[in-house]
Amino acid sequence: MRHLAKLPDGLLRLPVAHRALHDVAEGRPENSRAAIRAAISAGYAIEIDLQLTADGQAMVFHDYDLKRLTGDTGPLRQRTAAELSRISLAGGDGEGIPSFSEVLDLVAGQVPLLVEIKDQDGAMGPDVGPLEAAAARALKAYDGPLALMSFNPHSMAEMARLVPDVPRGLVTSAYDAAHWPLSAATCDNLREIPDFDRVEAAFISHEAADLARPRVRALHGEGVPVLCWTIRSPEAEAEARKLADNITFEGYLADIPG
Repeated sequence: MRHLAKLPDGLLRLPVAHRALHDVAEGRPENSRAAIRAAISAGYAIEIDLQLTADGQAMVFHDYDLKRLTGDTGPLRQRTAAELSRISLAGGDGEGIPSFSEVLDLVAGQVPLLVEIKDQDGAMGPDVGPLEAAAARALKAYDGPLALMSFNPHSMAEMARLVPDVPRGLVTSAYDAAHWPLSAATCDNLREIPDFDRVEAAFISHEAADLARPRVRALHGEGVPVLCWTIRSPEAEAEARKLADNITFEGYLADIPG
């Protein structure tokens, strides 16, 4: 019998705001406190990303390098949490990069959180652990609806060990080798989602354009919740919902079911 921490109902019912409800035209950079507050106010679930600092802290930030999202440059992993807190997010009101603990305090269970742990190995391999440990420490006192996920199955295997009662899933993809900095063999392996049972996953979040893949349909047929990424229009949402249980969206305001 698989140990299975169940995906919170809110992550099946509420559309999930990708990197929170970001819109730089409105002063809300992705993964910012402002974007998180806006998502809470609108009643959406929230997806965020975690990266690791030089001093072993989990920060809410998508990229490995600072250049695209701030006025600074260089790998985030080479900066301390204190340094990152002072680096302003581009397009915002001057706020720095938030820590995972700060975001958990801000959300405080008001809406569900979907937390992606970014691959730290560089090739979806087993060189993981410090970011997972930092995330687990931050989660110790959190009791709101939340699930963890990663493209790297080794990350979720580690979270199964550290926080077995927190639901976890795999972010999955068509893994077109032309678009991934991975070997063709790695892409071929990950494409078939071979680690689903090993990591005791409760769900997958799959690339929207690839939802018809037989392996995805088979999992769904077995009752596995299928989320998808990333939806950018109501029309794309309508198509995705034919095959997925919920969406991760950005660039428009998804309808919340009544």
